[in-house]
Amino acid sequence: MIKSATPTSIHELFSHEKDINYLIPKYQREYSWTKDQWSALFNDLMEEDALSGHFLGTIIGVDKTEAMLGDHNLEIVDGQQRITTVTLLLLAIFGELTARRECLDTDDQRSDLSNLRRMLVTGSPSRPRVNLQIQNHNSDDFLQVLDEAGTGIHASAVPYAGNRKIKRAFRHFKSCLAERMESADQSEVEVLFDVLNRTKKAIVVTLEVHNHADAFVLFESLNNRGLALTPIDLIKNSLLEKADRTEGLGIDAAYNRWKKWLENLGGEYRDQERFFRQFYNAFKGQWALAVANAPVATRSKLITIFEEMLQGDFAIFADRMDRATSAYGQIIGVRPDEETPTSLTRALLDLSRVEGTPSYILMLSLLVNRDEFELSDDDLVEICHLLISFFVRRNLTNTPPTYALDRLFISIVENWELGKDLSPIERIRTPLLAVSSSDTIFLEKLSGPIYDENSSITRFILIQLAQEHMNDEIWTDLWIRDKAGDSKHRYRWTIEHVIPQGENMPTAWIEMLGGEEEAERVLNEEVHKLGNLTITGYNSTLGNLSFGEKKDRKNPKQPTKYVGYRNGLGINAELVEADSWNSADVERRTEDLAKQVLLKFPLG
Repeated sequence: MIKSATPTSIHELFSHEKDINYLIPKYQREYSWTKDQWSALFNDLMEEDALSGHFLGTIIGVDKTEAMLGDHNLEIVDGQQRITTVTLLLLAIFGELTARRECLDTDDQRSDLSNLRRMLVTGSPSRPRVNLQIQNHNSDDFLQVLDEAGTGIHASAVPYAGNRKIKRAFRHFKSCLAERMESADQSEVEVLFDVLNRTKKAIVVTLEVHNHADAFVLFESLNNRGLALTPIDLIKNSLLEKADRTEGLGIDAAYNRWKKWLENLGGEYRDQERFFRQFYNAFKGQWALAVANAPVATRSKLITIFEEMLQGDFAIFADRMDRATSAYGQIIGVRPDEETPTSLTRALLDLSRVEGTPSYILMLSLLVNRDEFELSDDDLVEICHLLISFFVRRNLTNTPPTYALDRLFISIVENWELGKDLSPIERIRTPLLAVSSSDTIFLEKLSGPIYDENSSITRFILIQLAQEHMNDEIWTDLWIRDKAGDSKHRYRWTIEHVIPQGENMPTAWIEMLGGEEEAERVLNEEVHKLGNLTITGYNSTLGNLSFGEKKDRKNPKQPTKYVGYRNGLGINAELVEADSWNSADVERRTEDLAKQVLLKFPLG
């Protein structure tokens, strides 16, 4: 059934010497990865040891080679999201290096750039090595990106390409490269080649089969055999092995201790795995846990780190894990110490919602050491609010870059005792200010297409603004989720674009905006700005309604309740009073809300 199964580096996968073409069949779903997945891929590559190869997963392909033509074509049955995303990253690197061609000092650098082009395009005339499916203009958008990157493939401009995921992924990777070049000590060219080499070393397992029937059987088999052993499983095995070899300890007692730790951390694997990394990062200095060649616990080093930790006294290790897992459970809301949420519980929850998980390194240290550091609940709440302000700003400006966050909070933890003359809040504020963007840059981001930049942070900001008009008597939980079928849950309250964001704008809106030309400009330049966004009740048809209908829309299942702008939220008061809505209204409301956000999330 399997023609070949080969661990393959990205360099080999796209090698110009093999001239393999990768075909995404037209029946495949459209490209669907999002900013979170793009960022995770880039950050994983940057966190990995530069000499190692980050494992990307498997690719299943059907051999479509046409002997008469001599081309080796592999139709991708599984893995198209990964192979497309890696290609877009390589294209971003190629584009940035091509723009700096005059700065390439050596023959090796110029040769590497030439070979990178041959990894991306093949043949004469040039054609893409990866051929995307046609769904949602994927193929057309990809050709335009190839053109923009300077590969020599020419393509016509595609309307609205910038609003779709192929072009957005390409722009995201260019932004990641720009951040890394700006923050690194190396030259821009050296940084770009470092990222290129890390990407080329990444590994996939390529499973090549003869036909679609074999591919389907293989796909089903791989997806029905359960998950492979995780680093957490392997750490547990090391712990039980240690217990079995230690007189007076015993496997049963060690296993019960382990179960208690995982109960503290909850049932989500991502929380458990993050804890084990952050445990080391938070306490490697305080408890002398540092492992050679592991200044930061990455996923690839996690097993080695804990295997070395387990060589020491188990009783000391277990006591530290008891304290740390209990504190971490409080941070992530698994095991709150109180039935009624306190201000600290609510602050920690908001820190999670603002994607502040890198700061859990700091919060873990502060909670475990709170008695020694003489920290009250009020101190911890104030620290959480400072961190929330930091992450609202960071996640919009991307400053500092993601890969620098762990080291930032490790540094704050390790230098805590050096700041005894400062208050706890100032020991944190000072280093955060040193690496954050200015108010001017933050305000600029708030005034731009904020929803397109980061929709989850946009939601957090809008909810915070809406809650400004609430008190305990009229409080509405805007984070509540309802079951939506297939065990999924969706937010009851959602972000609503006042002027619709879709390409097929209703006629009523085109007329209100002043015609098709102005409507297209607004769609491309204004629609994702803060002034065009609000919070409404979930309703799948709301976006296509006219402005007046959006104001008065009610819940079909509860006719007395509004889901439109008359839903009672203070953030919608201006919309309720308005008779029409256009570009000038968006700009005015954007300016007003941006100033409110700037004041609500201060750092200085």
